Amino acid sequence: MQIKALAVSALVAAMIAGCGTSAKEEPAAAAATAPAEPPKLLTGASAAMLASTCEGCHGDNGVSNGPATPSIAGMSAYYFAEAMAEFAAEDTKTTIMTRIAKGYSEEEIQAMATYFAKQKPASANQETKTSLAMKGANLHEEYCSECHADGGKDVSEDAGLLAGQWMPYLRNTLADYRSGERLGGKKMLKKVEEVVDAHGEEGIEALVNYYGGQRL
Repeated sequence: MQIKALAVSALVAAMIAGCGTSAKEEPAAAAATAPAEPPKLLTGASAAMLASTCEGCHGDNGVSNGPATPSIAGMSAYYFAEAMAEFAAEDTKTTIMTRIAKGYSEEEIQAMATYFAKQKPASANQETKTSLAMKGANLHEEYCSECHADGGKDVSEDAGLLAGQWMPYLRNTLADYRSGERLGGKKMLKKVEEVVDAHGEEGIEALVNYYGGQRL
C-alpha cells in the first residue's frame, strides 16, 4: 500500500512538472514564430547615409575617380537640387540618373545637396595640353566668364563646377548640349555654338583643356 502511494505521488509530481515546463516553453515558441521586422527604409536616413548612395559613381565625398563622371563635391545646393529635378523630369537624358533621381523625395534631395555643398572639391589628376589650355583661358573670358566666374571655379546657384573636372566628362557634356540631350540651359547651348562657329572643334578642346587643368 505504501509502495502504491509512493507511485501515485511520483506520477502526480511528474504531471505537475510537465505542466510547468509546457507553460514556460510557450513564450519561446511564440518568439520563434514571430514575423521578422521589416527592413528599414531609406526615408529618415541621415544626409551622410543618403549621400553615400552617390559615392559609388561620384567618389568619396563627391570627388570623382572616374573620367566620365563629374565631381559633385562643393557644388552649390541649389544647382544640385535643380540638376536632380531636371533628371527626374527627363529634361536631361541619361541612362542612369533619370531613374535614380526619381527615387528620392524633395527632402532627401535637399539633404544630399546640402551635404555635398559642404565637401571640399579636388582637381582630377590628368594631363592637359598647354597651348590649348592657354587658348581656352582666352575663350573662357570671352564666352563663359559671365556665368562661370573665377576660371570655372565659381559654384554660385546657377553655375556648376567646371574647374578641375575630368576632361572626358567635359567633352561629353558639351556634346550633349550640342545634340539636344541636355534641354535645360539654352544660354549654354548658344555660347557653345558661338565657340564652335568662331573657333571650330579646337575651340571646344581648348576649353576642355583649360578647365581640366585648373587646380582647386
